[in-house]
Formats: sequence, C-alpha cells, structure tokens
Amino acid sequence: IYAACWLFFFTPRPDIVFCDLVSVCIPFLRLFIPRVIYYCHHPDQVLTAPGGSLKSLYRAPLNYLEEVTTGQADKIFVNSIYTGKVFRRTFTRLTVTPEILYPSLHTEFFDKSYVAPLEKTLDRKLPKDSIVLLSINRYERKKNLELAIEALAQLKTKLNDEQFRKILLIMAGGYDKRVEENVEYHLELVGLADELGVADNVIFMRSPSDSEKVSLLKHCDILIYTPPNEHFGIVPLEAMYFEKPVVAHNSGGPMETIVNEKTGFLVKDLTGEAFAEKIGELIKDQETRLKFGKAGKERVISTFSFQAFTDQLSKTVDNLLK
Repeated sequence: IYAACWLFFFTPRPDIVFCDLVSVCIPFLRLFIPRVIYYCHHPDQVLTAPGGSLKSLYRAPLNYLEEVTTGQADKIFVNSIYTGKVFRRTFTRLTVTPEILYPSLHTEFFDKSYVAPLEKTLDRKLPKDSIVLLSINRYERKKNLELAIEALAQLKTKLNDEQFRKILLIMAGGYDKRVEENVEYHLELVGLADELGVADNVIFMRSPSDSEKVSLLKHCDILIYTPPNEHFGIVPLEAMYFEKPVVAHNSGGPMETIVNEKTGFLVKDLTGEAFAEKIGELIKDQETRLKFGKAGKERVISTFSFQAFTDQLSKTVDNLLK
C-alpha cells in the first residue's frame, strides 16, 4: 500500500502498473493509475493453514478483501491452468476469467554461469559412473521431501548392490535455522534416511548458492520433484533446460510443464514404490534419459522462455493502452 501511494508523487506517472502477488494495493493504484495488471500466483487464503473458529473469524475479512481487490484489476493473469481452476473455485464472486501467463526462466543466467565440478560443489569424492538423483525444494513438510528418500529405499530392492552403490540422492533446498519447521523437518529427513538404511547414499544441502544450484542441475542425471498439487513449480523447468528428465507427481503445475513419457514421467500414485519404478526405468536406460532431456530443453525454449513471456505480456499491454 505504501509503495502504491508513493506512485501518486511519482512524475511522470506510469500508464500501467504490473502488480504481483498482493492485490490489496490495487484500489489505491486505481485512484490515479489508468490500468492495473494483476499476476496471481495462488490465492493467499488457500495458502494459509486451516484453523479453528477464531482463525476463521480472523481470516473472513482478509479473504473478502483479497477477492474484492483482485477483481478491481483491469487484467488478471495466473501462472498455470491449475492455478486458474483454484482461482475460480476460490473467488466465487468474480466473473472474470484469468488468462494463463506461464512464468519464464532466466536462461541467460544459466548460460553464462560457471559450472563447477560436482565433486567440488559437494566437497566429496563420488563413485565412478555415479547416477545422481536430485531434489530441490525448501525444507517444508508440504514439499513432501520424504517421498524422494522412500523412493531411494525402494530402489535398493530393485537394484543389485553394485548398481545401488552408484546411486546418489542429493536433497538440496532453502533452509533457515530461525524457522522451526526447517530445522525439525531437516532432522526428520536425516533420521528417515538412516531408518531406511540409505543414509550413505544421501547428501543433504541446506540453502545452496546460485552457483551450487547450477552445478547440481548440470551434473545430475534425474530430477525428482515431490510436492503434490504445486501451483506451478519452477524447478522442473530449470532441470529440463539443463536437459534432465523429471519424475513428478501427476498433479498441479507439473501436469503442464512436463510432457509424460516425453520429457519425464508423471507418476499417478504418491508413493515411494511408484516413483522408484519410473526412476528405475531411467536409471537403466541412458538413451531414454538423453532423449527426454533433449525434448525437455526444446519445450522450455518454445513455451517457457523469457521471450514467450515477453511477447504475451506486451500484447496485453498494447491492448490495454488502445
């Protein structure tokens, strides 16, 4: 709201303001800005954890305010078809149909980044001909990271000892020691790996730097994406740009980014056994891994590139200014 009000004193005032994530500022912008575009990543009221009667009373006016202010935008984008469905199911008072505007990747950053050897990034010597499985997600329970460890444990039953020794699962993600959930969940995952007898095959990385992330994406063989009903999910696109096949749950945004059996696998059941089956297929078939990876990069460039994002947004801006 403060930033929106500050624009009142800005000279010259913009003809259009692109408002991202938070809609409460839109009524203030509409007082002196001709056009407002709102980009909804996910309704805030859906992201908050459910509570009792007191929380429901507390959230009621906030939820109403979010819906009313969102509807005051001249143009509304959502980041996926899945989010569009959630939008219409949540904001029942609104009659507007939001347009899909897929997020883009900053591919230029990836292209220009120095790629460190994986052993340097991990500070660890790896077995010859290692197969590296990668999971990148914040250390939050809703990300369902234990699924990757459970899948690894199932792989142990499908591979012989020599094959399994070459398998390495890297669990990398955002971590803040001040956030209790991050600390607790990380410890739970470490304990789970030990309990399932796969601790020697798992490396946990907390808050990898951008350069470390690039190294992980470049050198991994398969990306495992575990969150169910993710409203979009940028990590699969990043892996696809690095020509890596992706194994994800058949729900949410990955249903739009991943083409099943062409750029990766969309797994119907959210179980370690089901994920392990598809991961195992890719481990045993390098040709398919390479084929999926090449198709994945082509898909990112054609559909999710910065140029595709720019072209669609520029067309909308031109139409609003007519």
